[in-house]
Amino acid sequence: MDIILNAFEIGKINSEIQISGSKSESNRLLILQKLFSNLEIENLSDSDDSEHMQEALASVKNRVDIGHAGTAMRFLTSYFAIQENREVILTGSERMQNRPIRILVEALRSLGASIDYMNKEGYPPLQIKGVPLKTNQVAIQGDVSSQYISSLLLIGASLPQGLEIELLGEVTSIPYIKMTLALLNQVGIQTNFEDNRIVVLPLSEQKEKVIVVESDWSSASYYYSIIALAEVGSEIQLSAYKKESLQGDSCLAEIYEHFGVLTNFKKNSIILQKVEQHSNESLDLDLRNAPDIAQTIAVTCFALGVPCRLTGLHTLKIKETDRLVALEKELTKFGASISITDTSLHLGTSTDFNAGVTIETYNDHRMAMAFAPMAIKVPLSIKDANVVTKSYKSFWRDLKSLGFTISEL
Repeated sequence: MDIILNAFEIGKINSEIQISGSKSESNRLLILQKLFSNLEIENLSDSDDSEHMQEALASVKNRVDIGHAGTAMRFLTSYFAIQENREVILTGSERMQNRPIRILVEALRSLGASIDYMNKEGYPPLQIKGVPLKTNQVAIQGDVSSQYISSLLLIGASLPQGLEIELLGEVTSIPYIKMTLALLNQVGIQTNFEDNRIVVLPLSEQKEKVIVVESDWSSASYYYSIIALAEVGSEIQLSAYKKESLQGDSCLAEIYEHFGVLTNFKKNSIILQKVEQHSNESLDLDLRNAPDIAQTIAVTCFALGVPCRLTGLHTLKIKETDRLVALEKELTKFGASISITDTSLHLGTSTDFNAGVTIETYNDHRMAMAFAPMAIKVPLSIKDANVVTKSYKSFWRDLKSLGFTISEL
């Protein structure tokens, strides 16, 4: 479905929106629930990715296809590696078969896992034979996708001797590692993260546990962008959120003060308020710990004419698409002065926008949602708009509730 999006005359916004549970937390907890059956999960994400994860974990087939769900690919690789006497072919979409997984596979092989590449070396699909692992110590680069590290952590407590991970070199995406460890702790699993060494102890006694998933901060980012672009006095209440969040993307609250957006924390929600005009000063951010909000911030800066330098973006090249290249192409259509490297994005000051732009989404949910707030400045079209269901099924319906006009092409 391709759509035309317009919010040019939206005026002052005052609304409330309920956002589904965090995809990141949900997918971690679904693995833990399968390994430790006494775990109950509430406010589970309704994203396509989490649905793919649930279907894969419930499947008894010898071929599991997780589509575009990158988190599921990483987490399930470790999960199936320890399912003794079961053999599975783990595959996904064409894009998934071009997203690297060698680092995780090599780490699991060093533990004794039996995993083979079926086509291209270093990439899915994988043929996995569940076997007892031979050792409980593994080393892995610390500057790779945190999902590789979390994948190993999630199976650690189910191993007879637990798991000890040595992180080599600089460690990035630490908030996502800490999220995984915090969820393990909530389940009752003891962990220790000191210097570059993580220890996960085996879980000796399973107790019944109910965990409520916090709503997704990545999804909240699009409302931060909308409020930043809206009139002073606009506000949106989002639920359900915690001030002491496990999610690295909660840094949005501090970042968007630069754009005149204040975050007020209530008991189970946040209220985003546009309290003043944005600062015109250049924004310089290292997003290595929150790369998923880079697209949203880049579009916000462009729409407000704020120059920015975003660094720490090395993982964006292996997401659903090469997000740095995609951002450069689509922002250029509007007339942006932008340059990228393999790890950064530089955006100059903009004073005018080209109208009638059509945004390509590249099978990437975040491209569609990050560019949607631009409709407050100029009407635009978005191709393959249903791609948002990967993480946020009700996104377009929720934007209509704010006053956005959406029509199918």
